[in-house]
Amino acid sequence: MIVCGDDGLAHRLAAELRGVYGEQVTLVVPPSGRRVRQPVVGRARAASAALLDRVSAAVNRAGAAGAAGGAEPVSTEQLVEAAEVTEAVLTDVGAHRAAALALVYDDDEANIRAALTARRLNPRLRLVLRLYNRRLGQHIEELLDQTAALAAGDGPGSGLDASTTVLSDADTAAPALAATALVGTSKIVQTEGLVLRAVERQPPRPGEVADPGLCTLALLSATSNDPAGADGSEGSGEHGPRLLPDEAAVAAATGRGTVVLEQVSYSGPSQPAGRGGVPPFASLFSRRLRWSLAGLVGCVLALAVALTIVTGEHPLYATYVTLLDLFGINDPAFHESTGEQVLQLLSGLVGLLLLPVLLAAVLEALGTFRSASALRKPPRGLGGHVVLLGLGKIGTRVLTRLRELNTPVVCVEADPEARGIATARRLRVPVVIGDVTQEGVLEAAKIHRAHALLALTSADTTNLEASLYARSVRPDLRVVLRLYDDDFATAVYRTLRAAHPFALTRSRSVSHLAAPAFAGAMMGRQILGAIPVERRVLLFAEVDVAGHPQLEGRTVGEAFRAGAWRVLALNTAPSGGRRGDGESAEEDGAAAGLVWDLPPTYVLGAGDRVVLAATRRGLAELLGRRGRERAGA
Repeated sequence: MIVCGDDGLAHRLAAELRGVYGEQVTLVVPPSGRRVRQPVVGRARAASAALLDRVSAAVNRAGAAGAAGGAEPVSTEQLVEAAEVTEAVLTDVGAHRAAALALVYDDDEANIRAALTARRLNPRLRLVLRLYNRRLGQHIEELLDQTAALAAGDGPGSGLDASTTVLSDADTAAPALAATALVGTSKIVQTEGLVLRAVERQPPRPGEVADPGLCTLALLSATSNDPAGADGSEGSGEHGPRLLPDEAAVAAATGRGTVVLEQVSYSGPSQPAGRGGVPPFASLFSRRLRWSLAGLVGCVLALAVALTIVTGEHPLYATYVTLLDLFGINDPAFHESTGEQVLQLLSGLVGLLLLPVLLAAVLEALGTFRSASALRKPPRGLGGHVVLLGLGKIGTRVLTRLRELNTPVVCVEADPEARGIATARRLRVPVVIGDVTQEGVLEAAKIHRAHALLALTSADTTNLEASLYARSVRPDLRVVLRLYDDDFATAVYRTLRAAHPFALTRSRSVSHLAAPAFAGAMMGRQILGAIPVERRVLLFAEVDVAGHPQLEGRTVGEAFRAGAWRVLALNTAPSGGRRGDGESAEEDGAAAGLVWDLPPTYVLGAGDRVVLAATRRGLAELLGRRGRERAGA
């Protein structure tokens, strides 16, 4: 396996391949002086090296203990420094004999250029690209797959073991980050419109019966009620989170919360409120102007009623005469009664008052239309919203997810030219421009009435400072931090949990959330997404049953292995199809053909494809690479 990158995702991905799947990895990084975001990369690389040392020792011990079973020794990771991925570099690192290549630079153009070169060197190489531009990524994926088929002389359906997978760390991590800020701390995986929703449930009270939902995905940490406990750490065990427990474990785990599969359905993204449309009537005129217009209408009606009483005319005729007097186009009432003359004078007075109100309405409406494309400010009285810090690559994707879920959001961004500003303007989301570390910025975002804070800037210290200040304003505020260093994230989590035991705090690393999907794609598997359980990850993958004795010929109940994998659904759609971004939810959901209510007695056949939930090690064990792939590599 070859991994090329310039930030923490590359090191995390290498550690994932090395520690979870036991693969030989060559890591290509820029020279020390030319790396992007050097402090972040340094921290990520140090954490990755420590993780590799721990995993290597554990795997080597397991390999020594299982040598009689034919376990392969695990070789060390190779580190290569190169300014850019050229043809010479790819040749030196052995791309012509590698099984897979991941290009995870924080630059779409660099990844595309290297992918084209690698595809020319080795048409059978499995490619995984990190691209932020999703539309471009879809075209590049089709182009490279077609190039591989033509270069190898194989047809489209020949079974060529070369594929191109385009992923985005922002898209992979955004559902988990957005879901953490939702009511009920539900966890969502959404890939190409497929939505998997899981929710945390507190332990039942005495005498209550816990609702298992469709199935129980995990048992939460036994220390979740202990402020100084290890909840949120990577460690597992008796007190840590238990993924995919069996029924006996769920029944015996009294007093522990659970993560259950509450709903599994297909749905397209909802239309965000106010997107690209005409501003609503209420936003055209201020409250004071609306009350003025209402008062004038009331005066006109009162004058019409009075004229009806004085003259005895029909109400419609009296209203018509009142409007003529109002606009000054009626004849003077010289020879009429005193009452009619008084009413005519009052109507003229109201007409004089109407002119400035109409002028103010026109000016306000024009100003509203001119500023419709400008950034909105947080409205007065706003509450129960999510304050999102940072509109970079990750923040923009999270903002889109939150608006698709109709969640009110207020964004804070220091750079008025950030890439997410245009998205916020299009979605009509209020934005506060300013440095979040400066006094008054969070107050302008109504942090004192907010429901949750998502600190997603690229600086760990900025996220931490904003979170601590928000905690001082609202001790019970739900806080989600984006932190690169896992050790630092665990330390911050424990400290905030101890200081605020009754508030929800979560620390999330984008590389930690995205690496499993990238690693699964390098192993040639379709990873649908990942759900974080505290600081562990539960993967959802689509797997062909054929060739896997743990699944083929077994019932759904027999194929379940506690703590490793569990079959959730059967995919009856034809294989090989791709779902495009432009397809509707109903059409794509029908094409998917996903059957979720499989009975435990259903026998899995060789032609079936299933959607399953698995731990990282469980997925590696279930879908280990075949010997012929190792020989070819």
